[in-house]
Amino acid sequence: MLEQLTAKLDFQSNALLLRSQRQQVLASNIANADTPGYIARDFDFASALKDASGMNSAGPKQTDTRHMSLGSRDPRNPAMAYAVQTQPSEDGNSVDLDRERANFMDNAIRYESTLRFINSNVKTMLSAITGQ
Repeated sequence: MLEQLTAKLDFQSNALLLRSQRQQVLASNIANADTPGYIARDFDFASALKDASGMNSAGPKQTDTRHMSLGSRDPRNPAMAYAVQTQPSEDGNSVDLDRERANFMDNAIRYESTLRFINSNVKTMLSAITGQ
């Protein structure tokens, strides 16, 4: 019973950590919008969350502890990728400021909703424990 409750909170805490990490990456992209040669970075949130939660069944699996690690299950270290450049620039900067701002706001809203979901779960558990 307790494992089910903590598993739900673990999933949400991993999502919160990944949202925070993505927010930092997007903020870095926005901050470097005028830096010549800067290449925007991002990561696939859904894939990173599946990796962190152990739900990613696609791809090769590590069958022995002596094998090389095939990915990171640490939500603070998702697999980073370069963002696809939509408008080429003369200085080599690949930041699309409109896209980065939209992604930043979307991620901020999702971060807030994840935080509210965690708070709601904790309040529900506390009311169940205290019997109110």
